[in-house]
Amino acid sequence: MEEVLDEVVSSEDLKKFEREYHEQLYKSQVTTSAQFNYAWCLVRSKYPADIRKGILLLEDLYQDNQGDERRDYLYYLAIGNARIKEYSKALNYVRSFLNLEPANAQVQALEATIKKRMEKEGLMGMALAGTAVLAMGGLVALGVALAKGKS
Repeated sequence: MEEVLDEVVSSEDLKKFEREYHEQLYKSQVTTSAQFNYAWCLVRSKYPADIRKGILLLEDLYQDNQGDERRDYLYYLAIGNARIKEYSKALNYVRSFLNLEPANAQVQALEATIKKRMEKEGLMGMALAGTAVLAMGGLVALGVALAKGKS
């Protein structure tokens, strides 16, 4: 499941679906399919700004549609938010999906992967904070030693 969060869309696919979406947007007749395909590509982009744009398009689709396709929107909203490290939002979308379909193994695996990344990055964040504290302590000690040397 890790690969789903790391997968990057090909530039050809992104350009193709972007062109289709913008052509329809220009005509003020954007189909749900065109918007979804473009958003699907954007959330798989390597650029956070694209991912955020894809999330917005998916949120619009989710709000405007009541059919079975809402499951797909929730799934890719979870992926998009996880990719930009908005893990709490990603888990909310996963839980919403699981409320509709509790036995979905793919979404259960996605939930586990998101939680694993949260833990990993939380530990890395604590390690970085600990390193910063040690470095500051070392600088203070160095400063004290230099101050004593001048006395």
